[in-house]
Formats: sequence, C-alpha cells, structure tokens
Amino acid sequence: MPGPTAPRASKRAGSGRVALRLGELIAALGGELRGDPDAVIEGIAPLESALPSQISFLSNPRYGAQLSSTRAGCVIVPPAMAAVAQARGACIVVDEPYLYFARVTQLWRRRSGAPRRTGVHPTAVVDPTAHVHPSAWIGPLCVIESAASVGENSVLHSRVTVGEGCRIGARAIVHAGVVIGADGFGFAPNNGAWEKIEQLGSVQIGDDVEIGANTCIDRGALADTVLEDGVKLDNLIQIGHNVRVGRHTAMAGCVGVAGSAVIGAHCTLGGGAIVLGHLHLADHVHISAATVVTRSITRPGHYTGMFPIDDNANWEKNAATLRHLHSLRERLRALEKQTPGR
Repeated sequence: MPGPTAPRASKRAGSGRVALRLGELIAALGGELRGDPDAVIEGIAPLESALPSQISFLSNPRYGAQLSSTRAGCVIVPPAMAAVAQARGACIVVDEPYLYFARVTQLWRRRSGAPRRTGVHPTAVVDPTAHVHPSAWIGPLCVIESAASVGENSVLHSRVTVGEGCRIGARAIVHAGVVIGADGFGFAPNNGAWEKIEQLGSVQIGDDVEIGANTCIDRGALADTVLEDGVKLDNLIQIGHNVRVGRHTAMAGCVGVAGSAVIGAHCTLGGGAIVLGHLHLADHVHISAATVVTRSITRPGHYTGMFPIDDNANWEKNAATLRHLHSLRERLRALEKQTPGR
C-alpha cells in the first residue's frame, strides 16, 4: 500500500489532465503490476469504452467476457482473473479491484491540479453565531443559520442549508441543494384540523459523512436526528425527524426513512426503499431496492419485499390471488386435518 511519499505525476502542459506512468501508480497505491511500468495512463474508463491510454477495472467475474475485448491500456483485476488479463495486456493484480479503483480515482483527483477551496463564498450567508472551521468550504448561496457548526475540511456545495443549532462534523461532503434541519413532519389532530408540534431538536452529523444532492434531513422533535460517522447518502433521500443512522451505513437514491426509525451500523438500503417509522434495523442489515420495511429486523442479513413486475393483466390476477392468500391457507389447513394419516 502507499509508501511514505508518492512520486509527482506529470501533466500535459496547459490541459490540467493527468498523465501517470503505471510504475508511479504502483508506487503510490501498491498492487502487483504485470506489464511495462513506463506505460502512460491518461484517464480512467469502463471496460467497454476504455481506450489504450486509459485504465479500467474488473471486480465481478460476470463481466469477464468484456476483459478479452476491452481496449484498455491496463486493467485492475483480482488474482483469479490475472492470467486472462495478462494475456491481453498490462494489468494490476489486487485482492479488491473495486477498492483499488476507488483509490485510483482519489489519486486522479489529487493530481488533477484543482486547488482545494476553503472559506466562505461571497454569496453565502453565515449567521454570526454559527461556527465554520477555517479549513471548511461553504459554497455559493449556502445558508448557515444561528448556532450551527461545520467541521474541519468539510465541503458544502452550492445552495446547502444548515438549520439552527445543527452540526456537521469533519471531512463531510454535502452536495448541492441539501437541507439539514428543516422541521420534521409533526402535527396533532384537532377537530379535523392539524396542530403543529414544534420541532425543538437538531441534526447531529458525524465525521466523514457524504450527503447527495437535494437530500433532506429533518431536525428532531425533541431529541436530535443523528447520522453517525461514515454514513453515505445518495441524492433525493428523506430522513425523518428523530431518525438515527448507524456508522458506515449507505443508502441509494430516493430512500425514505420515517420518523424515529433507528438504522444500525454497516447497513445498506437500495434505491427507493422505505423504512416505516419507529422501526429498528440491526447492524449489517441489507435492504433490496424498492422494498418497504414494515417491521423491525433484529438479525443481520439481506431482506427483500418487492412484488415482481409482470404484464398488467397477469399482475392484477396475482395481486387478486395474494389478497385471498390467508383464506386459502385456512382452507388448506382444514383439508389437511381431514386427510387420513396426517
């Protein structure tokens, strides 16, 4: 893995594009190179579209057929695919190609020459009682309200709103349009109308959290809404009031988590999944896309609750059958009791 120092990559003059020798890549990130260390890589691309000047990766054996046809100058592969990869050209052999690919993208970003910004954009509005660490960046048109705080090396892209008293930890990345600390959805019925329940809590976000564009994280009603360290949220996610999300849990786009749900650590929720309010999910629970979680889950595992897609006529017939499933089960039990020998 990386040594104490990493060699400086060369760049095309005036282009801002990275040109990195394979030997430099190995010196920075480790791995076993099978090929010419002086070969130059100028970009990263998927297997199917990569050019001879680019590097790609293969982590899933299901896509092994693409390995023989790719034009990539170098491919990152697991040991099981090393012989096939080497037969077609240069390769880097590592135990976890996808993780290595992630680190290549990080190295590419660092070497691209884009300066890291700090401070507050002139169009942002920061309340005098808010605290923004000097190493953080507050982008255009952001709003940081009273008594809020943003930790060191955190980046808030344009139009992020951080509500009163909310906290963002260190090294966070908050993408455009995120709203942290809007009121939770709390109303008490009153003779056919609704009486607002004031939302008196805040939002507490740990370190190394990334939040996708236009995601909303509501403040708690009394206690705080909490995202622990390392949580990763995609775009267009709704986190309700008083929700707690455990460390290193990841959610894909359009997930909705209703109020007071507790999600454990190291969980994943696929796109469009829904978790109903006041439920608890244990650590290491994985929810498939579009699943609606209607009960607490106390054991780690992979859970799915989707109704399979079909042409509409068949779907309606299956849905009608499903509605009668309970009565069919009772009839089957009655018949079993009447069967001799059972």
